[in-house]
Amino acid sequence: MVRATSGDAVAEAREDISWGRHRLHGVSHNVFLLGVVSFIADIAEGTASLVKVVSGWFSDRVGRRKPLVMGGYSLSALGKLLLALSFSWPLVLLARFVDRLGKGVRTSPRDALIGDSTVEGYSGRAFGFHRAMDTAGAVLGPLLALALVALADDRLRIVFLIAVIPAALSVLPFAVVKEILPKRREHVEGSKLGDGVPRQFWLLMGVTLAFALVNSSDAFIILRAKDLGMSLTAVVLAYVVYNTLYSLLAFPLGDLSDRVGKRPVLVGGLAVYGCVYLGLALINGSAGVWPLFAIYGVYIAATEGVARSFVSDLAPPAQRATLLGLYHTLIGVAAIIASAMAGLLWDAVSPRAPFFVGAVGALACAALLAALPLSGARRSATAA
Repeated sequence: MVRATSGDAVAEAREDISWGRHRLHGVSHNVFLLGVVSFIADIAEGTASLVKVVSGWFSDRVGRRKPLVMGGYSLSALGKLLLALSFSWPLVLLARFVDRLGKGVRTSPRDALIGDSTVEGYSGRAFGFHRAMDTAGAVLGPLLALALVALADDRLRIVFLIAVIPAALSVLPFAVVKEILPKRREHVEGSKLGDGVPRQFWLLMGVTLAFALVNSSDAFIILRAKDLGMSLTAVVLAYVVYNTLYSLLAFPLGDLSDRVGKRPVLVGGLAVYGCVYLGLALINGSAGVWPLFAIYGVYIAATEGVARSFVSDLAPPAQRATLLGLYHTLIGVAAIIASAMAGLLWDAVSPRAPFFVGAVGALACAALLAALPLSGARRSATAA
């Protein structure tokens, strides 16, 4: 229900931009630098989005999760090492490509592993806990990186090399994870993807895709904050507040979705998004940005993990990774379109326009999700 990238967006952008500034310091090629950074980011995220459905399909096909998850985290660690060793932008492109390829390889099998391993009726808790821990790392990681930059006297290559260590260590815990595998589906000649998938899944995906097409990059929120007069430091701190609220609320809202149903929590999250975007469109000063950033953390805590758990609940176990991959890929592709549309609205109409469109689209999707016939879904989704 949300973009595939959120909590780590600032950290990733900082890596790309910091590298560019380090290598092009003193060169008045700002346009070139911005173009290169944008090109690298687009290639990297596009790679991750497209690989997710392929990796998910392969995981279901071979009936394994752990090797792909461990391989994906290992690729990301290798990408960080290549970034530390890079001395030209094509090597940075290669490093980011490898890093995002690792993310694409691991995401769908990892989410399926969470779904496979979760006791019936507790998927919201499981995915909420995962999002809480992931986002806590996204908050603490950049703060630690800033401290290391100061200690290393702005020698960024040293900081990037240090970052390889936790990336490599992230693979080790999976060695003791016990894989609980679903029964493998017999692959009959000519069978089609989606056989046996309930109608409720496709209805959910339709609403998800519709929302993703109006859910532009968080970069526009940051730009809007700057447009309203916030300093760069204030924007970064407001984004930390957003991620902190996200981390703190992801687990309790996931737990709530297990008790009252996935749909009510998702509808509430979309409504919160619509209100935040309407606020960003209407306010005229920077004072209102702080509470809106905080409330925005409530939206993503109510949607990201809950949506993944809803997809996992609705997917037949033998196709769980494939359908989670399809979910992630559609969101990733739609996010590119949504951001392009938002950029056009910002330039051609006004900086308020993307937020009006996002608000109306989110509220319409919330109403549609509330009205759709999603009863009869399996597992804890039955409460939806």
